[in-house]
Amino acid sequence: MRDRTRSRLATLLMCMVSAAAGSAPAQHDHRVQLKLDSSEADQVLAILDMRVAGKAIAEEQWQKLFATEPYQRLKVREAAIAKPFNDPENVLKDEDFKKFVLSDDLLKRSIELGTTLARWKKIDMQQTGLRVLEYLPASAMIRATIYPVIKANNNSFVWETSTNPASFLYLDPDVSAPKFENTVAHELHHIGLVSSLADYEKRIEALPERSRAVAEALEAFGEGFAMLAAAGGPDVDPHAASSAQEHARWDHDVANFDRDLQAVNTFFVDVLNGKFANHDAIEEKASSFYGVQGPWYTVGYKMAVMVEKRFGREELIKTMLDPRRLLVLYDQSAVEQNAAGKEQLPLWSDEVLKQVNATARSGD
Repeated sequence: MRDRTRSRLATLLMCMVSAAAGSAPAQHDHRVQLKLDSSEADQVLAILDMRVAGKAIAEEQWQKLFATEPYQRLKVREAAIAKPFNDPENVLKDEDFKKFVLSDDLLKRSIELGTTLARWKKIDMQQTGLRVLEYLPASAMIRATIYPVIKANNNSFVWETSTNPASFLYLDPDVSAPKFENTVAHELHHIGLVSSLADYEKRIEALPERSRAVAEALEAFGEGFAMLAAAGGPDVDPHAASSAQEHARWDHDVANFDRDLQAVNTFFVDVLNGKFANHDAIEEKASSFYGVQGPWYTVGYKMAVMVEKRFGREELIKTMLDPRRLLVLYDQSAVEQNAAGKEQLPLWSDEVLKQVNATARSGD
């Protein structure tokens, strides 16, 4: 979540929702249930206030911080992320977090952090969730706890999307209201989509092990789906609210679509041909396609845009339920564009489509 003033922001979010969806959505939908838990940020700010006042910080105060639900879940998440890569340096430790909270840099930012959190607390994210529903299957549920957090790493992410969905959002005073709304929409799309993928995961269980690994990896193109959903449409700039630097990076990376699609295709072929030692090695390579906004985002986004423009949003949403379908419909669209001489777009290899049983066609 990243937003600012109360009355102006309420108007701003309503305008963004109307512009993206074409008309104001319903005010309530049981599929959107969001809760805000700012306890970690509240406790950090309480300690910063004590520092400003020159008061000693008792151990009890630290324990209040460490006992908050956001902090506890953040520790579990950081440990889980670090484990596969044997990276203990990235595990969140209480003593290291103390040093961060006691840093002069954080103290200098205490006032703007407090002001930003107060503004965030006044925002009703229901409208954002309703907008995202327009890019999700009818079965999707957006039920999550949103944690605005003050932490050393400035990333935002979702966690435990299939069991206890949460969105951790880095408290950043420099992020504009539209950028904040875009980030929330992106993360909520992930949560909503995961709630609808159980059938897909059952369908791919019967695939051979290597084919199943590729089929599972295809779910990462959900980053592209979320980019499109957060933008609000295929003709809306997905980085309209971003900084000039972020926008330039995105434009540069999208321009490498052909190269990056071929790189992901090669990865899939290598998985199918057993070139990775184990599942961890596959996951490590797949992770390299995330980057800041790497091929899972850019390739996924462009394919999603092409599919929506050629086949319509309803067909695009079907590909969210079975991302193998995304490859097939993208290829159909690309073949048509190549034949018309508009572009010479790369295609997914027949080996990949065959091995993951990507047989879905438009209208199936």
